[in-house]
Amino acid sequence: MSQNKAKTPVEPAIWRCAVSSPLRRTFDYLPSEVCHGAAKPGARVIVPFGNRSVTAVILSITAESSVEPEKLKAATALLDEQPLYTDTQRALLSWAADYYQHPLGEVLPLGLSPRERRGQTERALTETGVRLTARGQGLPDSAPHRAPKQAALISRLRSGPLPLAELKADGFSPAVIRALKDHALVEDCELATKAAWKTRFPPLRANAEQQSAIDQIVAGAETFSVHLLYGVTGSGKTEVYLQSVADCLSRSRQALVLLPEIALTPQTLARFESRFEAPVIALHSGMGDAERDRAWAAARRGHAAVILGTRSSVFVPLLNPGLIIVDEEHDAAYAQQDGFRYSARDVAIKRAQLEHCPVVLGSATPSLESWHNAELGRFQRHSLTQRAGAGTLPALRQIDISGLELSAGLSPELLNNIETALEQRHQVLVFLNRRGFANALLCHDCGWSSDCADCDARMTLHKTPPGLHCHHCGRRSAVPRQCPRCQSRRLIGTGIGTQQTETFLAERFNDFPVIRIDSDTMTSRQSMPDLIEQLGNGDPVLMIGTQMLSKGHHFPHVTLVAVIDADGLLFSPDFRGEERLLQLLTQVGGRAGRDGTPGEVLIQTRHPDHPLMKHLDKPYHTALPALLSQRSQAGLPPHGALAVIRCDSQDRQEGLGFLSRIRNGVTAPRGAQIIGPLSAAMARRKNRYRSQLVVSAASRSMLAKVVADLIALAEAARHSHRLSWSVDIDPYESL
Repeated sequence: MSQNKAKTPVEPAIWRCAVSSPLRRTFDYLPSEVCHGAAKPGARVIVPFGNRSVTAVILSITAESSVEPEKLKAATALLDEQPLYTDTQRALLSWAADYYQHPLGEVLPLGLSPRERRGQTERALTETGVRLTARGQGLPDSAPHRAPKQAALISRLRSGPLPLAELKADGFSPAVIRALKDHALVEDCELATKAAWKTRFPPLRANAEQQSAIDQIVAGAETFSVHLLYGVTGSGKTEVYLQSVADCLSRSRQALVLLPEIALTPQTLARFESRFEAPVIALHSGMGDAERDRAWAAARRGHAAVILGTRSSVFVPLLNPGLIIVDEEHDAAYAQQDGFRYSARDVAIKRAQLEHCPVVLGSATPSLESWHNAELGRFQRHSLTQRAGAGTLPALRQIDISGLELSAGLSPELLNNIETALEQRHQVLVFLNRRGFANALLCHDCGWSSDCADCDARMTLHKTPPGLHCHHCGRRSAVPRQCPRCQSRRLIGTGIGTQQTETFLAERFNDFPVIRIDSDTMTSRQSMPDLIEQLGNGDPVLMIGTQMLSKGHHFPHVTLVAVIDADGLLFSPDFRGEERLLQLLTQVGGRAGRDGTPGEVLIQTRHPDHPLMKHLDKPYHTALPALLSQRSQAGLPPHGALAVIRCDSQDRQEGLGFLSRIRNGVTAPRGAQIIGPLSAAMARRKNRYRSQLVVSAASRSMLAKVVADLIALAEAARHSHRLSWSVDIDPYESL
């Protein structure tokens, strides 16, 4: 079936299909014998593939094939008379597969709902309603006389069926409805959903900077443009989003809003639902398949006015797209790190281009790539330099902890400031980007450490529940009572984590609640909304948490943010390390002083004279020229293009040998280089050895050519089933 022979005319028409497989090629099939309609590109079909039947997508219909006619197999079924993909959606998915050099057959399913990927039909856009039966319609007014609530419901239904949810909201309990069903007076029915696209109340009054941004976004509403909304934390970026979306809905167009984390969805969803009398739906991985199916169909059919979603929502079909928003555009969560590796932010920009609509990238800490594009004039930059309303930017001060005696990582000065804030009935946020109790468990006598058996990493000591956990592969084991090597009982934890700091703070400030916020405690979809509701009463509370706290959450009563260890990424081998540290500290510090009461940010460091640390009390953008200059000198993004060919295998030498063979088969042109093979930053993970080739080039077109040559050799190279490899264009992971 693969296309590797001379072309031979074939009749009748041939279905050229993309099949979900790691093979970067198309496959030709004869039409289904049971096909009862004309097939169209984008339609799903069932085809034989090896010894199984799979769902494929028709890419084109042609009269000839590179495969001999007698060797062509026939498709067994045509699933769609009308394709589920829109033309723009297919173009976007094809572009993504080409740009990120990934098999198209594995990319196309991202444009389908879960049930559609399984070969089922699109979910019908209906909701459960209640209507009168023939018997119910024949009842006289006010009957049944002895049940006024039942009579009221029958009276409501005389004008026609009504949604079950609406009846419940109006006070008709399930018991009332069930009683009428038992007497065969009402019955369930399916109602087609309808969209009502209105704004519930006038928007908040925008300040001059906000209004300027809104005006410029709205002015280009019918054409492609990229807007970088650079606003300090608490500057009212969401209000700019809301008013831009209001204009979009007024033109009966749909808006797609991307968020980096599921935890942000409930808070943002509530704001959009309260502002608009229009169908606002959410899409994220925490939803069940049936719920995602309904949301997908509502978006495709134009019933959903606003779609809020995380990374993969960038591929959702839209009937009338008019605006795309990427909130916290700098966030690494937009980068898919396994399988099909892509950046949802960059895909969103390409989608806006194809849809001929504006895209807004919002952030208090824009990525260097976006800032550079704005400097070059490719993006329109709008700056919000002041906090909205009564909020003011917090004051920032560093605490040099060199040589100081610390308690669970906290200096005496920091503890005194926390105590003062709590006594003044304020809320305090303590930031430590390491969960667990201690970084590792060590033997005081022989030096044994709690190394992970499957990774080149140490297992972290946890106290609640007790155990040793590897945060890289998930391995867990009990805490040993004595050293496995020398049997000494003098085992000590080294380093600090959120559990240790929580324990200390709970003992030190026992008159105030202490709440730990990390992935060990925020375990459900409702955890963060419940926390935000708890904090809303303004009572003094002390929070200790990881970078989960820096993700754009609004904590109006926090006046003090304390950063325990700011040096974690200061000397990172990752070329993005300093950029990420600057973003992280700016974002977490931005949680303070958002509701009128002046805020303060205290940052503990052992390197107060480092150039980056000196920039922390200045506007974020003032540090970017120096970082961009460093990237330019090194030829790194955005001043160059980068890709990584990653390989992992059970045998270290097999992986290195595989990469060496394909590396030796490609000669990089002038302006490009291939580095490696090298071991990854963590060479062994989940008991598999990881190695890589790094490809850099002066231009993206040059990079694409070199990577394509490497891929061709990799696909042709023989290797064991224990080895796998992948391509990462514009990598976000540490090299």
